[in-house]
Amino acid sequence: MENMKDKKIMIVDDEPEIRVMIERFLRKEGFFRIYTAADFAAAMAVCRTDKPDIAILDVMLPDGDGFSLLSAIRSFSDLPVLFLSARGEDEDRLLGLGLGADDYMVKPFLPRELVLRLMAVLKRVYASAAVERLPVFMLGEQTVDLESAVVRRSEAELPLTAKEHAILIKLYEHQGRIVTSDALCQAVWRDDSYGYENTLMVHIRRIREKIEADPSRPVYLLTVRGLGYKLMTQGTS
Repeated sequence: MENMKDKKIMIVDDEPEIRVMIERFLRKEGFFRIYTAADFAAAMAVCRTDKPDIAILDVMLPDGDGFSLLSAIRSFSDLPVLFLSARGEDEDRLLGLGLGADDYMVKPFLPRELVLRLMAVLKRVYASAAVERLPVFMLGEQTVDLESAVVRRSEAELPLTAKEHAILIKLYEHQGRIVTSDALCQAVWRDDSYGYENTLMVHIRRIREKIEADPSRPVYLLTVRGLGYKLMTQGTS
């Protein structure tokens, strides 16, 4: 897997002390390909010439705002973005996330937390793009192709939804072992996973309809009452 600390980081903030503080802390943590900008125009220039891999954007800029900057960047790049803002209102946070930001932090912040969040975004975006091909495996007469997100049975090809796909990947990673409902919800809904247990059950039922000969008597995707689920593939017991 590629080294995430080799990624190019752009810091955009109109406060010099904030830029210096973030850059100093990132360098201390092993990041050295760092570009800084104090305003909208300079940030656009950095994006076009240096092509950063991730951006840390302040919401308030002297010649615009971070939201407008993100919209402009999105016209030619899908680089991940982490917002910094002195404004912690839910409306601002939701606006930023709605525009496609990957995270949103409110000032003042802990530098260590910023690095941890930055690393989490980098891994989520770039590690997932660098993984090996997803597996294709048999469940009885059914072929589950996680790379193509389909289940093939007889002459039919049954597509998996994004959530069904995420659930099956998590189960396959731990095949033959119990995966808790909480872990499955986290795999599908990330940080917003609380309260989705009943919805998870619906997705499990729909997966069974695709992979089981008799969904009412599953032999591959089993419920472990009070704990979660496990996927029984060939060779597991």
